[in-house]
Amino acid sequence: MRLSAKLILATAFALALLPGSAFCADDKERVLRQLDAAAAKFHNTTADFLSISYQTDPVPDQDKQEGTVYYDRSGNGVRMAGHIRTVNGKPITKIYTFNKGVLQLYEKAINQITILRAGGSAEGYLVLGFGASGKDLEAKWDIRYLGSEMLKDGNTAVKTEKLELVAKDPAVRKNIARVVIWVDPDRAISLKQTFYENSSEYRDCFYFNVKLNNRQDDSVYTIKPDGKPNVVTR
Repeated sequence: MRLSAKLILATAFALALLPGSAFCADDKERVLRQLDAAAAKFHNTTADFLSISYQTDPVPDQDKQEGTVYYDRSGNGVRMAGHIRTVNGKPITKIYTFNKGVLQLYEKAINQITILRAGGSAEGYLVLGFGASGKDLEAKWDIRYLGSEMLKDGNTAVKTEKLELVAKDPAVRKNIARVVIWVDPDRAISLKQTFYENSSEYRDCFYFNVKLNNRQDDSVYTIKPDGKPNVVTR
């Protein structure tokens, strides 16, 4: 009986590995090639967002931000901006922009602009899932296919493909252990992203009211501070 049980377990394990692995590999390839095709037609997108950061240890806590994000890909250039309107339900204005390889954060309450030196090297991570092709993702991430899932974009149900990403760059993995994205491969956009920073901290980002390839005002990618701001470089 003991030998028979071991044989059954071994057979079940082998069967679970073979077809399942091949099926997921085929699906991952399909999704990445869909993203290649959609990215070639991607110009820009605008979306409302909700970002919730969670801490589970040592004291459970969460931080919620809401606003609008903008992405633009013109030729080989990439721009993005996030206009935060509320933080934990209170009206607080923050704007972060990535333009010409420079990442900046403007905090209106203290009238300060923070310029992040590492912004240029972070381009592939800042625009994750918005206009990125399958080849873009493969260049920076080890990718695992996790299946499909229906998500809402406003009142519309959208079939998304779920991908787990682990950065190939060890420096990135120090801050972000892994990322899971729910992509609509037909539009090359994300409707949800989860960033796992460590065992006790992670962040969910939800995107909705997505507008693709619409006219955008260039001013959304430019910070216009009140008066003369304090400028800090980190």
